Amino acid sequence: MTNIVNEGDTAGAEQLIHDDFKFLMHSSGNSLNKKDVVEWIGKKDVKKDKLRVLFENNEVGFEHAMVTFNDGNKEAVMSYYKFKDGKVIYQETGATKLPK
Repeated sequence: MTNIVNEGDTAGAEQLIHDDFKFLMHSSGNSLNKKDVVEWIGKKDVKKDKLRVLFENNEVGFEHAMVTFNDGNKEAVMSYYKFKDGKVIYQETGATKLPK
């Protein structure tokens, strides 16, 4: 997923994300669907760095990454993924803002 995000690969995102996908961002309270996330990826607004997969199996995954946004904001982000049919169907993130 990191390469898809960093490269703005909307075709890759379409393949990886389940049609019933939901994304809950705890830092803002926003919830996004597949279309929203694919469009966001296409804007190349965010870059992930220092990604660590903390746990992953066929049902769930947890990762931690340093994220930089185009506006210069930085966050340490913990992500939880739920998988269905080999695709990401659900994602939650919690973020800690870091100094620019």
